[in-house]
Amino acid sequence: MEYVSTRGNAPALDFEGVTLAGLASDGGLYVPREWPRFTPEQIADMAGLSYAELAVRVMLPFVGTSLTEERLRELCSEAYGRFAHAAVTPLKQLDEQQWLLELFHGPTLAFKDVALQLLGRLFEEFLSRSDDRLTIVGATSGDTGSAAIDAVAGRERIDIFMLHPKGRVSEVQRRQMTTVKAPNVHNIAIEGSFDDAQAMVKRMFGDTVMTTRFHISAVNSINWARLMAQVVYYFASALQLGAPERKVAFSVPTGNFGDVFAGYVAAQMGLPIERLIVATNVNDILHRALSAGDYSAGTVTPTAAPSMDIQVSSNFERLLFDCGGRDGLALAEQMRGFEASKAMRLTNSQREGAAALITSARADATEMTQAMAWAARECGEVIDPHTAIGLHAARAAGLPREIPVVTLATAHPAKFPDAVERATGQRPPLPTRVGDLFDREERYTELPGTYEAVAAYVAEHATPSA
Repeated sequence: MEYVSTRGNAPALDFEGVTLAGLASDGGLYVPREWPRFTPEQIADMAGLSYAELAVRVMLPFVGTSLTEERLRELCSEAYGRFAHAAVTPLKQLDEQQWLLELFHGPTLAFKDVALQLLGRLFEEFLSRSDDRLTIVGATSGDTGSAAIDAVAGRERIDIFMLHPKGRVSEVQRRQMTTVKAPNVHNIAIEGSFDDAQAMVKRMFGDTVMTTRFHISAVNSINWARLMAQVVYYFASALQLGAPERKVAFSVPTGNFGDVFAGYVAAQMGLPIERLIVATNVNDILHRALSAGDYSAGTVTPTAAPSMDIQVSSNFERLLFDCGGRDGLALAEQMRGFEASKAMRLTNSQREGAAALITSARADATEMTQAMAWAARECGEVIDPHTAIGLHAARAAGLPREIPVVTLATAHPAKFPDAVERATGQRPPLPTRVGDLFDREERYTELPGTYEAVAAYVAEHATPSA
């Protein structure tokens, strides 16, 4: 399996290479040169497998010669053995059409664990083959940070620097990052938004002063290996609902577009997906882009669903590349224009290619609250604000009743207790496995929202590569 950049001017890499690289050297994102595809018979043969074994079947075509099947199986067994539910990503039925896919049974209570528990092990596996060190620099709007830190805390030859926007993540999200005391973990609270933090991370990948001293990599969903691992739960849930004989639709709370792009990949691999619904909050750049072709960034509005308070969705570039004829040089020019003006129009081929599978919906604060209240009142399910936005979009989709609609439940409600209590009257308790979170001492550094300040901090605290 060979991987190419969405911007057409970086060397092709194998799976090990793209995992350690993260972002491509030309500023693009890596994607497989071609999509592997399963036959309906091969998909049917996956029914009833354990989650770890299903992960091996789905991911093996992407791994190529970088891992043996047996080693991939060992890594998957280790990663998913840490989840609190035997099914890893269990399905729950809400009514005759609506379902929840619970993705929050990992150690940090969010869907990011499903991929990052594996990614941490992949980093360690590949670094063990050389004397190299890795400096992970990431930005988080809430959940990526804690999941990434949990995955790599204490691991040899890895330093992690995680940026979060000061005051714009929930207290539980912040404490899950800042109470980890491993010496290789560095938390940074910056003045500004998630988009500001993400821009700094991308800039660092292109900063030769930094990249010549440090082997910089990513844990955000710009890293292909992380996105690949998220493809698995689309297969897991669709198989339980009758695939490949029966089509399934998915509603995905969406910020950086990685989770929904994993669903797009599953469809390219042959999974019969009727529709992917991109569910956004009032920070609705993706809804505007998909419904009207207008990809223009505005000012980020802080909401009760902070992981979706994003205006620039990195993984959207992968969709534009695939739907726009895979012309990397043309996309590079299009993205340069966007980076300069923060606005662009999708081409006809990009709009038509996306519309073949993807629709979108927007939920404001009232609609989000109403979805949380409905789930609690009518179904006895307490859900978090992000999941509520997905559920609002799912219920409004108007799909034929024979098509089950699966909303991705991306975070445990206890991560957002105030918003949940306002909507439902119930204050969700933290699971016992993280019950002492508020008794732990925090440790983080506050920095101004400038690239120079962040780069200087990383350079002072990271260990240079070999």
